[in-house]
Amino acid sequence: MEDERRHRTDESVQGELNQDRFVGGRDLTRWHYRAARSLVDAVQWISERLGPHGALILTLAAGAVIAAALTSVFAEVYESVTEADGVAGLDQPVLEAGKGVRSPAMDVIVTAYTNIGGGIGMPVLALIAIAVLGFRRRSWTPVILIATSGAGAVLMITSGKQLIGRLRPPFSDAVPPYQYSAAFPSGHALGSLVVAGIVAYLVVLRLKTSRRRLLAVAVATVFAATMGLSRVYLGHHWLTDVLAAWALGAAWLAMVITAHRLYLTVSASRQLRPDPPPG
Repeated sequence: MEDERRHRTDESVQGELNQDRFVGGRDLTRWHYRAARSLVDAVQWISERLGPHGALILTLAAGAVIAAALTSVFAEVYESVTEADGVAGLDQPVLEAGKGVRSPAMDVIVTAYTNIGGGIGMPVLALIAIAVLGFRRRSWTPVILIATSGAGAVLMITSGKQLIGRLRPPFSDAVPPYQYSAAFPSGHALGSLVVAGIVAYLVVLRLKTSRRRLLAVAVATVFAATMGLSRVYLGHHWLTDVLAAWALGAAWLAMVITAHRLYLTVSASRQLRPDPPPG
């Protein structure tokens, strides 16, 4: 039974390796820096003991810890900048510009749209993506990547709000329904970027033409950008809350993609290794 389960896992990993390893001729298992190769060796050691998916999960967990620490550091820098009225000097003018283009009809449309990226809409979209990609690929990898990406985003959003506790724009400048949690970072902006980004990445891996890959990236970028800007338009966040969320989300997304590349790398190494002699 154990040998049969391991055989099915190896077949699944082999299928992923065959289809996900190259993007436009670029080999994702090639690492050009010594530090990166040392990281590959460490993940290889873990994979030999836990298997490729176990190594992927452990690598993502380590990345989540780093992301949480990054949020703490970023929060300190962000607070210093806003206190010095650096990029925060854009907050009020941009909010006023958003108020200037509001209309009752547009407020309804933007509110409906921004709900897609909220605490209910975004998890539903993530679950749909998990179901579709997991079923089509017959693999746990999309499940692990999307679920971990979302969980890491929630961790960063929660810790950031607790660390800073920044106030949102006044209710007099906002479109109801009003938001009462802390402003930094924008959960809608961070969550939409991470989830849309990892889904786009998984889709791009299976697309054969540059045009289609570019289209997938463009759709994800437009979704994340408009979701973040909708928060400023509605007066639910300052612009700097959204900018910070995009920066943190991009950093976490890069970690998740790196973890997947490491997974592909150790999987390729396992396939090249000769089977041990029987007995």
